[in-house]
Amino acid sequence: MTGPIRILIVDDHLLLREGIAAIVSGEADLEIVGEATNGREGVEAFSRLRPDVTLMDLQMPVMTGLDAIREIRASAPNARVVVLTTYEGDVQAVRALKAGACGYLLKSSLIDELLDTVRGVHAGRRYVPADIAQEIAIHSAEEPLSQREITTLELVAAGKANKVIAWELSLSEETVKAHLRSVFSKLGVGDRTQAVTTALRRGIINL
Repeated sequence: MTGPIRILIVDDHLLLREGIAAIVSGEADLEIVGEATNGREGVEAFSRLRPDVTLMDLQMPVMTGLDAIREIRASAPNARVVVLTTYEGDVQAVRALKAGACGYLLKSSLIDELLDTVRGVHAGRRYVPADIAQEIAIHSAEEPLSQREITTLELVAAGKANKVIAWELSLSEETVKAHLRSVFSKLGVGDRTQAVTTALRRGIINL
C-alpha cells in the first residue's frame, strides 16, 4: 500500500500556510511534510524532504518562486510543483509553466480546487484554470514584449517621465518613446495608463 501524498508548502504568509494545512488535515491520502517561507528555504526543504507535490508562491523574499522552481527542476526534473498566486495574468502563468510548474492555482480558489489539483498533479496531470488557459491561447500568437520594453514599462508604472526613464536607462528620449510606441502596439492600447493597467492584469509587470 502506498502512503499519503507528501506536500511541501512554500509561502511567506503564515495565514495561507495555516489555511492549506486546515484544508488538508481531514484528508487521509494527503500529508504536509514541511513548510518554507521563501524560495531559498523552499529549495533546501525540497532537497531534504523530497515531497511528492510542492505548493509554491511566486512573490517571496530572498528568492522568487520562479527561481525556486527552476532550481528544484534542475536537480529533480520530475518534481511536481503547483504555483500558488493571487495573479490571474496569462504571462505570469506561462512563465511559471516554462519554469517547470505542473499546475497554476489561484489563492482565491484554494478551498474549492486545492485537493483535486494536488491529486491530479500527483497523478501526472497538469492544471491551469480554464479562464487563464483561454487567455494564454488568445495571446499565444502575439509578439511578446522585449526585456527593455518591460523595463521601460515598469518605470512608467512607477510614475516616471520619459526624460527620467531615458536618463536611468542611458537612452535617448526618442528611443524611450519608440519603446513605448512598440509596447502600445503589442498590447493593443492607446496610452501609458492603459499599457500599465493591461501589463499588470496580464502579469507582464508587477508593482
